[in-house]
Amino acid sequence: MAALGAAAASGTFWPQSSGAASQPDLEAVLTAAPDKMPLFPGQLTGVWRYKGEVVKGDSAQLRDMPDSWLGPVFRVRRGQRVRIRFKNRIPQESIIHWHGLHVPPEDDGHPRLTVPGGEDYVYDFTIANRAGTYWYHPHPHGLTGNQVYGGMAGLFLISDQEEQALDLPAGEYDLPLVIQDRTFAADNRLVYVQNPMQRMTGFLGDRAMINGRAGNEYFVKGRSYRLRILNASNSRLLRLGWSDGRNLQILGTDGGLLDKTLVVPDIMLGPAERIDLWADFADMQKGAKVSLQSLPFNPGSGPMGMMGNTSRLPAGSQYELVRFQVTEEEKGETKPPERLASLERLDPEQAVNRDNPRRFFLEMNHMQPTINGRTFNMSEVAPDEMVRLGTTEIWEFVNSGGMMAMPHPMHIHGLSFQVIGRFGGPGYRFLDKGWKDSVLVMPGERVVVIMRFLDHKGLYLYHCHNLEHEDLGMMRNYLVSSLSLRDKRTTAQTG
Repeated sequence: MAALGAAAASGTFWPQSSGAASQPDLEAVLTAAPDKMPLFPGQLTGVWRYKGEVVKGDSAQLRDMPDSWLGPVFRVRRGQRVRIRFKNRIPQESIIHWHGLHVPPEDDGHPRLTVPGGEDYVYDFTIANRAGTYWYHPHPHGLTGNQVYGGMAGLFLISDQEEQALDLPAGEYDLPLVIQDRTFAADNRLVYVQNPMQRMTGFLGDRAMINGRAGNEYFVKGRSYRLRILNASNSRLLRLGWSDGRNLQILGTDGGLLDKTLVVPDIMLGPAERIDLWADFADMQKGAKVSLQSLPFNPGSGPMGMMGNTSRLPAGSQYELVRFQVTEEEKGETKPPERLASLERLDPEQAVNRDNPRRFFLEMNHMQPTINGRTFNMSEVAPDEMVRLGTTEIWEFVNSGGMMAMPHPMHIHGLSFQVIGRFGGPGYRFLDKGWKDSVLVMPGERVVVIMRFLDHKGLYLYHCHNLEHEDLGMMRNYLVSSLSLRDKRTTAQTG
Protein backbone atom coordinates (compact mmCIF):
# COMPACT_ATOMS: atom_id res chain seq x y z
CA MET A 1 0.00 0.00 0.00
CA ALA A 2 1.17 3.49 -0.80
CA ALA A 3 1.60 6.15 1.88
CA LEU A 4 1.49 9.93 1.50
CA GLY A 5 3.06 12.53 3.72
CA ALA A 6 1.00 14.42 6.28
CA ALA A 7 0.62 18.18 6.48
CA ALA A 8 2.52 20.38 8.88
CA ALA A 9 1.34 20.23 12.45
CA SER A 10 0.93 23.88 13.40
CA GLY A 11 0.58 27.43 12.20
CA THR A 12 -1.70 29.15 9.71
CA PHE A 13 -2.20 26.98 6.64
CA TRP A 14 -2.58 28.32 3.11
CA PRO A 15 -3.49 26.03 0.21
CA GLN A 16 -0.54 26.01 -2.13
CA SER A 17 -2.19 25.34 -5.48
CA SER A 18 -5.52 27.15 -5.49
CA GLY A 19 -4.51 30.70 -6.32
CA ALA A 20 -4.39 32.19 -2.83
CA ALA A 21 -2.72 35.36 -4.21
CA SER A 22 -5.69 36.31 -6.42
CA GLN A 23 -8.47 38.55 -5.16
CA PRO A 24 -11.58 36.69 -3.93
CA ASP A 25 -15.15 37.74 -4.68
CA LEU A 26 -16.10 36.76 -1.15
CA GLU A 27 -13.71 36.69 1.79
CA ALA A 28 -14.96 35.54 5.16
CA VAL A 29 -13.84 34.37 8.57
CA LEU A 30 -15.48 31.29 10.09
CA THR A 31 -14.69 30.74 13.77
CA ALA A 32 -15.47 27.54 15.68
CA ALA A 33 -15.90 28.33 19.37
CA PRO A 34 -17.79 27.22 22.50
CA ASP A 35 -21.07 28.98 23.16
CA LYS A 36 -24.19 28.70 25.34
CA MET A 37 -27.74 28.88 24.02
CA PRO A 38 -31.22 29.22 25.58
CA LEU A 39 -32.80 26.20 23.89
CA PHE A 40 -35.19 25.33 26.74
CA PRO A 41 -36.44 26.97 29.94
CA GLY A 42 -33.83 26.83 32.68
CA GLN A 43 -30.12 26.42 32.19
CA LEU A 44 -28.33 27.31 28.97
CA THR A 45 -27.10 24.51 26.70
CA GLY A 46 -23.39 24.40 25.95
CA VAL A 47 -22.59 23.96 22.24
CA TRP A 48 -19.73 24.31 19.79
CA ARG A 49 -20.70 26.39 16.80
CA TYR A 50 -19.42 28.31 13.79
CA LYS A 51 -19.70 32.10 13.72
CA GLY A 52 -19.11 33.97 10.47
CA GLU A 53 -17.98 37.42 9.36
CA VAL A 54 -17.66 38.85 5.84
CA VAL A 55 -14.30 40.58 5.33
CA LYS A 56 -14.77 41.43 1.66
CA GLY A 57 -17.76 41.17 -0.66
CA ASP A 58 -21.52 41.15 -0.24
CA SER A 59 -22.51 40.73 3.41
CA ALA A 60 -25.81 39.17 2.28
CA GLN A 61 -23.86 36.08 1.14
CA LEU A 62 -23.36 35.04 4.77
CA ARG A 63 -26.43 35.07 7.00
CA ASP A 64 -26.97 33.71 10.49
CA MET A 65 -29.86 31.39 11.32
CA PRO A 66 -31.72 33.13 14.18
CA ASP A 67 -31.52 31.42 17.59
CA SER A 68 -29.65 28.47 16.08
CA TRP A 69 -26.54 26.50 16.96
CA LEU A 70 -25.91 26.03 13.24
CA GLY A 71 -23.29 28.07 11.45
CA PRO A 72 -24.14 30.88 9.03
CA VAL A 73 -25.71 30.09 5.67
CA PHE A 74 -23.44 30.79 2.70
CA ARG A 75 -25.24 31.90 -0.47
CA VAL A 76 -22.75 32.01 -3.33
CA ARG A 77 -22.80 31.88 -7.12
CA ARG A 78 -21.15 29.46 -9.48
CA GLY A 79 -17.87 30.91 -10.73
CA GLN A 80 -17.19 33.03 -7.65
CA ARG A 81 -13.85 32.74 -5.89
CA VAL A 82 -14.18 32.44 -2.13
CA ARG A 83 -11.53 32.71 0.55
CA ILE A 84 -12.45 31.50 4.03
CA ARG A 85 -10.20 31.71 7.07
CA PHE A 86 -11.17 28.97 9.52
CA LYS A 87 -10.29 29.88 13.10
CA ASN A 88 -10.33 26.86 15.37
CA ARG A 89 -11.13 28.01 18.89
CA ILE A 90 -12.47 24.78 20.39
CA PRO A 91 -10.27 22.56 22.60
CA GLN A 92 -9.88 19.89 19.92
CA GLU A 93 -8.16 19.72 16.57
CA SER A 94 -10.53 20.32 13.66
CA ILE A 95 -10.85 21.05 9.94
CA ILE A 96 -13.83 21.92 7.70
CA HIS A 97 -15.12 19.70 4.89
CA TRP A 98 -17.19 21.48 2.23
CA HIS A 99 -19.58 18.61 1.67
CA GLY A 100 -20.42 18.02 -1.98
CA LEU A 101 -18.13 20.73 -3.36
CA HIS A 102 -15.73 20.01 -6.22
CA VAL A 103 -12.54 21.55 -4.82
CA PRO A 104 -8.79 20.76 -4.80
CA PRO A 105 -7.71 18.23 -2.15
CA GLU A 106 -6.09 20.90 0.04
CA ASP A 107 -9.50 22.61 0.30
CA ASP A 108 -11.53 19.45 0.92
CA GLY A 109 -10.99 19.09 4.66
CA HIS A 110 -9.00 15.84 4.84
CA PRO A 111 -8.24 14.93 8.48
CA ARG A 112 -4.50 14.98 7.78
CA LEU A 113 -4.94 18.79 7.52
CA THR A 114 -6.49 19.33 10.96
CA VAL A 115 -5.32 22.32 12.97
CA PRO A 116 -5.09 22.44 16.77
CA GLY A 117 -7.26 24.69 18.89
CA GLY A 118 -6.04 28.29 18.65
CA GLU A 119 -4.77 28.01 15.07
CA ASP A 120 -6.12 28.79 11.59
CA TYR A 121 -6.51 27.29 8.13
CA VAL A 122 -7.27 29.29 4.98
CA TYR A 123 -9.38 27.90 2.13
CA ASP A 124 -9.26 29.48 -1.32
CA PHE A 125 -11.28 27.99 -4.17
CA THR A 126 -13.62 28.77 -7.04
CA ILE A 127 -17.24 27.57 -6.95
CA ALA A 128 -17.46 24.93 -9.67
CA ASN A 129 -20.66 23.12 -8.66
CA ARG A 130 -24.13 23.33 -10.16
CA ALA A 131 -26.73 25.28 -8.23
CA GLY A 132 -27.83 23.24 -5.24
CA THR A 133 -28.01 22.67 -1.50
CA TYR A 134 -24.59 21.79 -0.08
CA TRP A 135 -23.23 22.01 3.45
CA TYR A 136 -20.11 22.17 5.62
CA HIS A 137 -19.04 20.38 8.80
CA PRO A 138 -15.91 19.25 10.69
CA HIS A 139 -13.83 16.30 9.51
CA PRO A 140 -11.15 15.39 12.11
CA HIS A 141 -10.64 11.64 12.35
CA GLY A 142 -12.28 10.13 15.44
CA LEU A 143 -13.87 13.44 16.46
CA THR A 144 -16.30 14.27 13.63
CA GLY A 145 -19.39 12.81 15.32
CA ASN A 146 -18.73 14.65 18.56
CA GLN A 147 -18.13 18.02 16.87
CA VAL A 148 -21.13 17.82 14.53
CA TYR A 149 -23.32 16.68 17.43
CA GLY A 150 -22.10 19.67 19.43
CA GLY A 151 -23.46 22.04 16.76
CA MET A 152 -20.73 22.49 14.16
CA ALA A 153 -22.45 22.43 10.76
CA GLY A 154 -23.95 24.86 8.27
CA LEU A 155 -25.50 25.23 4.83
CA PHE A 156 -23.63 26.24 1.67
CA LEU A 157 -26.15 27.21 -1.03
CA ILE A 158 -25.04 27.72 -4.64
CA SER A 159 -27.00 29.44 -7.40
CA ASP A 160 -26.37 29.74 -11.14
CA GLN A 161 -28.01 31.30 -14.18
CA GLU A 162 -29.96 28.17 -15.09
CA GLU A 163 -31.59 28.03 -11.66
CA GLN A 164 -32.29 31.75 -11.51
CA ALA A 165 -34.11 31.61 -14.87
CA LEU A 166 -36.69 29.23 -13.34
CA ASP A 167 -38.07 31.82 -10.91
CA LEU A 168 -38.39 29.29 -8.06
CA PRO A 169 -39.68 30.47 -4.66
CA ALA A 170 -37.06 32.80 -3.19
CA GLY A 171 -36.45 35.02 -0.18
CA GLU A 172 -38.72 34.06 2.72
CA TYR A 173 -40.28 31.37 0.52
CA ASP A 174 -36.94 29.55 0.14
CA LEU A 175 -36.84 27.76 3.50
CA PRO A 176 -33.91 25.61 4.67
CA LEU A 177 -34.77 22.71 6.98
CA VAL A 178 -31.76 21.07 8.62
CA ILE A 179 -32.96 17.96 10.45
CA GLN A 180 -30.96 16.55 13.38
CA ASP A 181 -31.76 14.45 16.43
CA ARG A 182 -30.46 15.18 19.92
CA THR A 183 -30.76 13.98 23.52
CA PHE A 184 -30.76 16.44 26.43
CA ALA A 185 -30.29 15.83 30.15
CA ALA A 186 -32.63 17.29 32.77
CA ASP A 187 -30.33 20.31 33.11
CA ASN A 188 -30.43 20.89 29.31
CA ARG A 189 -26.95 19.50 28.64
CA LEU A 190 -26.39 17.67 25.37
CA VAL A 191 -25.98 13.94 25.92
CA TYR A 192 -23.91 11.99 23.39
CA VAL A 193 -22.62 8.39 23.14
CA GLN A 194 -22.84 6.63 26.51
CA ASN A 195 -21.80 3.06 25.69
CA PRO A 196 -19.80 1.13 23.05
CA MET A 197 -22.95 -0.28 21.42
CA GLN A 198 -24.30 3.20 20.74
CA ARG A 199 -21.04 4.02 18.98
CA MET A 200 -21.08 0.79 16.98
CA THR A 201 -24.67 1.18 15.77
CA GLY A 202 -24.71 4.96 15.48
CA PHE A 203 -26.17 7.38 18.02
CA LEU A 204 -29.92 8.13 18.00
CA GLY A 205 -31.28 11.17 19.83
CA ASP A 206 -34.57 11.50 21.71
CA ARG A 207 -36.04 14.43 19.81
CA ALA A 208 -35.98 15.91 16.33
CA MET A 209 -34.39 19.35 16.06
CA ILE A 210 -34.98 21.63 13.08
CA ASN A 211 -32.45 24.31 12.09
CA GLY A 212 -30.52 23.98 15.33
CA ARG A 213 -33.31 25.05 17.65
CA ALA A 214 -36.02 23.46 19.76
CA GLY A 215 -39.17 24.71 18.00
CA ASN A 216 -40.42 22.71 15.02
CA GLU A 217 -43.43 24.81 13.92
CA TYR A 218 -43.27 27.24 11.01
CA PHE A 219 -45.93 29.77 10.05
CA VAL A 220 -46.40 29.94 6.28
CA LYS A 221 -48.59 31.68 3.75
CA GLY A 222 -51.05 29.82 1.56
CA ARG A 223 -48.70 29.57 -1.42
CA SER A 224 -45.73 27.57 -2.70
CA TYR A 225 -42.39 27.24 -0.93
CA ARG A 226 -39.03 25.71 -1.74
CA LEU A 227 -37.94 23.53 1.18
CA ARG A 228 -34.23 22.69 1.22
CA ILE A 229 -34.02 19.61 3.41
CA LEU A 230 -30.75 18.25 4.82
CA ASN A 231 -30.54 15.17 7.00
CA ALA A 232 -27.64 16.34 9.18
CA SER A 233 -28.19 13.67 11.84
CA ASN A 234 -25.21 11.65 12.99
CA SER A 235 -26.78 8.32 12.05
CA ARG A 236 -30.59 8.59 11.87
CA LEU A 237 -32.37 7.53 8.69
CA LEU A 238 -35.57 9.32 7.67
CA ARG A 239 -38.48 8.16 5.55
CA LEU A 240 -40.03 11.48 4.62
CA GLY A 241 -43.74 11.91 3.91
CA TRP A 242 -46.56 14.38 4.49
CA SER A 243 -48.99 13.80 7.36
CA ASP A 244 -52.06 14.24 5.12
CA GLY A 245 -50.85 11.76 2.50
CA ARG A 246 -50.13 14.29 -0.23
CA ASN A 247 -47.22 13.46 -2.54
CA LEU A 248 -43.72 14.82 -2.22
CA GLN A 249 -42.77 17.01 -5.20
CA ILE A 250 -38.98 16.74 -5.35
CA LEU A 251 -37.08 19.41 -7.29
CA GLY A 252 -33.52 18.38 -6.57
CA THR A 253 -31.10 16.20 -4.70
CA ASP A 254 -27.51 16.39 -3.38
CA GLY A 255 -25.96 17.79 -6.55
CA GLY A 256 -28.69 20.21 -7.61
CA LEU A 257 -31.93 20.32 -9.57
CA LEU A 258 -33.39 17.37 -11.42
CA ASP A 259 -34.46 17.68 -15.05
CA LYS A 260 -38.12 17.47 -14.00
CA THR A 261 -40.04 17.22 -10.75
CA LEU A 262 -40.15 13.76 -9.18
CA VAL A 263 -43.54 13.01 -7.57
CA VAL A 264 -43.56 10.21 -4.96
CA PRO A 265 -45.50 9.47 -1.76
CA ASP A 266 -42.36 9.15 0.38
CA ILE A 267 -38.57 8.95 0.16
CA MET A 268 -35.72 7.51 2.25
CA LEU A 269 -33.07 10.01 3.28
CA GLY A 270 -29.81 8.92 4.89
CA PRO A 271 -27.41 11.12 6.85
CA ALA A 272 -25.82 13.80 4.59
CA GLU A 273 -28.45 13.40 1.83
CA ARG A 274 -30.44 16.42 0.68
CA ILE A 275 -33.63 17.05 -1.25
CA ASP A 276 -35.33 20.22 -2.44
CA LEU A 277 -39.13 20.05 -2.14
CA TRP A 278 -41.84 22.10 -3.81
CA ALA A 279 -44.34 22.54 -0.95
CA ASP A 280 -47.72 23.95 -1.92
CA PHE A 281 -49.92 25.29 0.89
CA ALA A 282 -52.33 27.16 -1.44
CA ASP A 283 -55.13 24.61 -0.96
CA MET A 284 -55.12 25.04 2.83
CA GLN A 285 -57.36 27.37 4.82
CA LYS A 286 -56.04 29.89 7.31
CA GLY A 287 -55.13 28.10 10.55
CA ALA A 288 -54.76 24.68 8.90
CA LYS A 289 -51.72 22.57 9.75
CA VAL A 290 -49.75 19.87 7.97
CA SER A 291 -46.58 18.08 9.06
CA LEU A 292 -43.57 16.55 7.43
CA GLN A 293 -43.03 13.21 9.13
CA SER A 294 -40.65 10.32 9.24
CA LEU A 295 -42.76 7.27 8.40
CA PRO A 296 -42.22 3.73 9.72
CA PHE A 297 -39.62 1.49 8.10
CA ASN A 298 -37.47 -1.50 8.97
CA PRO A 299 -33.93 -0.26 9.72
CA GLY A 300 -32.64 -3.77 9.00
CA SER A 301 -30.00 -3.77 11.68
CA GLY A 302 -30.69 -7.22 13.13
CA PRO A 303 -31.12 -8.00 16.84
CA MET A 304 -27.48 -7.31 17.74
CA GLY A 305 -27.29 -4.10 15.77
CA MET A 306 -30.07 -2.44 17.78
CA MET A 307 -28.60 -3.14 21.20
CA GLY A 308 -27.46 -0.06 23.09
CA ASN A 309 -29.82 2.41 21.39
CA THR A 310 -32.51 3.34 23.90
CA SER A 311 -33.76 6.50 22.20
CA ARG A 312 -37.39 7.49 22.69
CA LEU A 313 -37.41 7.84 18.89
CA PRO A 314 -36.35 4.32 17.85
CA ALA A 315 -34.93 3.75 14.39
CA GLY A 316 -37.77 3.20 11.92
CA SER A 317 -40.53 4.63 14.13
CA GLN A 318 -43.07 7.26 13.03
CA TYR A 319 -42.78 10.79 14.40
CA GLU A 320 -43.31 14.42 13.42
CA LEU A 321 -40.34 16.37 12.12
CA VAL A 322 -41.71 19.82 11.28
CA ARG A 323 -45.20 21.35 11.33
CA PHE A 324 -46.49 24.09 9.05
CA GLN A 325 -49.45 26.33 9.94
CA VAL A 326 -51.04 28.62 7.35
CA THR A 327 -51.44 32.16 8.67
CA GLU A 328 -52.82 33.89 5.58
CA GLU A 329 -53.82 33.12 2.04
CA GLU A 330 -51.76 34.44 -0.82
CA LYS A 331 -52.11 33.96 -4.54
CA GLY A 332 -49.09 32.56 -6.31
CA GLU A 333 -47.75 29.80 -8.53
CA THR A 334 -48.92 26.40 -7.21
CA LYS A 335 -47.09 24.11 -9.62
CA PRO A 336 -43.36 23.73 -10.19
CA PRO A 337 -41.92 24.46 -13.64
CA GLU A 338 -42.52 21.67 -16.13
CA ARG A 339 -38.81 21.52 -16.94
CA LEU A 340 -36.15 22.23 -14.33
CA ALA A 341 -32.50 21.83 -15.34
CA SER A 342 -30.42 20.18 -18.03
CA LEU A 343 -28.77 16.99 -16.78
CA GLU A 344 -25.80 15.31 -18.36
CA ARG A 345 -25.99 11.54 -17.97
CA LEU A 346 -22.74 9.64 -17.73
CA ASP A 347 -22.52 6.66 -20.10
CA PRO A 348 -21.45 3.37 -18.47
CA GLU A 349 -20.00 2.32 -21.81
CA GLN A 350 -17.43 5.10 -21.42
CA ALA A 351 -16.19 3.80 -18.06
CA VAL A 352 -12.64 2.43 -18.15
CA ASN A 353 -13.74 -0.39 -15.82
CA ARG A 354 -17.19 -1.00 -17.34
CA ASP A 355 -16.58 -4.76 -17.39
CA ASN A 356 -15.01 -4.90 -13.92
CA PRO A 357 -16.45 -2.30 -11.49
CA ARG A 358 -14.54 -1.53 -8.31
CA ARG A 359 -16.39 -3.30 -5.49
CA PHE A 360 -16.46 -2.10 -1.91
CA PHE A 361 -17.86 -4.52 0.67
CA LEU A 362 -19.42 -2.83 3.73
CA GLU A 363 -19.22 -5.15 6.70
CA MET A 364 -18.98 -5.39 10.47
CA ASN A 365 -15.96 -7.47 11.51
CA HIS A 366 -16.01 -8.23 15.26
CA MET A 367 -17.99 -5.04 15.99
CA GLN A 368 -15.66 -3.02 13.73
CA PRO A 369 -17.18 -1.40 10.61
CA THR A 370 -14.93 -1.94 7.59
CA ILE A 371 -14.68 -1.30 3.85
CA ASN A 372 -13.20 -4.30 2.04
CA GLY A 373 -11.98 -5.49 5.44
CA ARG A 374 -9.95 -2.31 5.95
CA THR A 375 -10.17 0.64 8.33
CA PHE A 376 -8.86 4.18 8.05
CA ASN A 377 -5.20 5.02 7.88
CA MET A 378 -4.35 8.70 7.53
CA SER A 379 -2.11 8.36 4.46
CA GLU A 380 -2.61 4.80 3.22
CA VAL A 381 -3.92 4.04 -0.27
CA ALA A 382 -4.44 0.46 -1.49
CA PRO A 383 -3.83 -0.45 -5.16
CA ASP A 384 -7.58 -0.75 -5.75
CA GLU A 385 -8.05 2.81 -4.41
CA MET A 386 -5.96 4.54 -7.09
CA VAL A 387 -7.73 6.20 -10.01
CA ARG A 388 -6.65 8.18 -13.06
CA LEU A 389 -7.47 11.82 -13.72
CA GLY A 390 -9.73 12.26 -16.73
CA THR A 391 -11.38 8.83 -16.57
CA THR A 392 -14.93 7.66 -15.88
CA GLU A 393 -15.37 4.76 -13.45
CA ILE A 394 -18.10 2.53 -12.03
CA TRP A 395 -18.04 1.73 -8.30
CA GLU A 396 -20.27 -0.77 -6.54
CA PHE A 397 -21.08 -0.65 -2.82
CA VAL A 398 -22.15 -4.02 -1.40
CA ASN A 399 -23.90 -4.30 1.97
CA SER A 400 -23.94 -8.06 2.38
CA GLY A 401 -26.50 -8.31 5.15
CA GLY A 402 -26.38 -10.71 8.09
CA MET A 403 -27.02 -10.43 11.80
CA MET A 404 -24.81 -7.37 12.29
CA ALA A 405 -25.73 -5.65 9.02
CA MET A 406 -26.61 -1.96 9.28
CA PRO A 407 -27.48 0.79 6.80
CA HIS A 408 -24.45 2.63 5.43
CA PRO A 409 -24.85 6.08 3.83
CA MET A 410 -21.77 6.19 1.58
CA HIS A 411 -20.18 9.53 0.69
CA ILE A 412 -17.45 10.18 -1.88
CA HIS A 413 -15.43 13.38 -1.52
CA GLY A 414 -14.43 15.74 -4.29
CA LEU A 415 -17.09 14.97 -6.89
CA SER A 416 -20.70 14.14 -7.69
CA PHE A 417 -21.81 10.78 -9.07
CA GLN A 418 -24.88 9.18 -10.58
CA VAL A 419 -26.63 6.03 -9.36
CA ILE A 420 -27.03 3.54 -12.21
CA GLY A 421 -28.30 0.49 -10.31
CA ARG A 422 -29.77 -0.69 -7.00
CA PHE A 423 -30.27 -4.40 -6.33
CA GLY A 424 -31.75 -6.32 -3.41
CA GLY A 425 -32.69 -4.64 -0.16
CA PRO A 426 -36.04 -3.78 1.44
CA GLY A 427 -37.66 -2.05 -1.55
CA TYR A 428 -38.12 1.45 -0.13
CA ARG A 429 -38.02 4.50 -2.38
CA PHE A 430 -34.59 6.11 -2.68
CA LEU A 431 -33.68 9.29 -4.48
CA ASP A 432 -31.34 7.77 -7.08
CA LYS A 433 -32.01 10.47 -9.69
CA GLY A 434 -29.74 13.30 -10.76
CA TRP A 435 -26.32 14.08 -9.30
CA LYS A 436 -25.45 12.69 -5.86
CA ASP A 437 -22.54 12.75 -3.43
CA SER A 438 -24.03 10.41 -0.80
CA VAL A 439 -26.07 7.26 -1.27
CA LEU A 440 -27.83 5.06 1.27
CA VAL A 441 -27.00 1.34 1.05
CA MET A 442 -29.36 -0.81 3.12
CA PRO A 443 -28.58 -4.31 4.41
CA GLY A 444 -28.71 -6.81 1.55
CA GLU A 445 -28.37 -4.10 -1.10
CA ARG A 446 -25.88 -3.44 -3.88
CA VAL A 447 -25.73 0.12 -5.21
CA VAL A 448 -23.81 0.92 -8.39
CA VAL A 449 -22.61 4.46 -9.14
CA ILE A 450 -20.72 6.12 -11.98
CA MET A 451 -18.39 9.12 -11.67
CA ARG A 452 -15.81 11.11 -13.57
CA PHE A 453 -12.51 12.29 -12.11
CA LEU A 454 -11.88 15.81 -13.40
CA ASP A 455 -9.60 18.76 -12.69
CA HIS A 456 -7.88 17.81 -9.44
CA LYS A 457 -5.15 15.35 -8.53
CA GLY A 458 -4.52 14.24 -4.97
CA LEU A 459 -5.88 12.44 -1.94
CA TYR A 460 -9.63 12.30 -1.25
CA LEU A 461 -11.88 10.28 1.05
CA TYR A 462 -14.81 7.92 0.71
CA HIS A 463 -16.61 6.72 3.82
CA CYS A 464 -19.81 5.86 5.63
CA HIS A 465 -21.60 9.03 6.75
CA ASN A 466 -22.95 7.39 9.86
CA LEU A 467 -20.60 9.61 11.83
CA GLU A 468 -20.00 7.05 14.55
CA HIS A 469 -19.02 4.49 11.89
CA GLU A 470 -16.77 7.07 10.24
CA ASP A 471 -15.06 7.86 13.54
CA LEU A 472 -14.53 4.13 14.15
CA GLY A 473 -12.59 3.95 10.88
CA MET A 474 -15.18 3.08 8.19
CA MET A 475 -13.36 5.48 5.90
CA ARG A 476 -10.64 5.16 3.28
CA ASN A 477 -8.50 7.29 0.99
CA TYR A 478 -8.57 7.22 -2.78
CA LEU A 479 -5.83 8.82 -4.87
CA VAL A 480 -6.34 10.65 -8.16
CA SER A 481 -3.17 10.73 -10.28
CA SER A 482 -2.33 12.04 -13.75
CA LEU A 483 -2.76 10.04 -16.90
CA SER A 484 0.40 9.04 -18.72
CA LEU A 485 0.54 9.36 -22.51
CA ARG A 486 0.12 5.59 -22.79
CA ASP A 487 -2.87 5.70 -20.46
CA LYS A 488 -4.49 8.42 -22.57
CA ARG A 489 -4.09 6.35 -25.74
CA THR A 490 -5.55 3.28 -24.04
CA THR A 491 -8.52 5.28 -22.77
CA ALA A 492 -9.18 6.72 -26.22
CA GLN A 493 -9.13 3.25 -27.78
CA THR A 494 -11.35 1.57 -25.20
CA GLY A 495 -13.70 4.50 -24.40
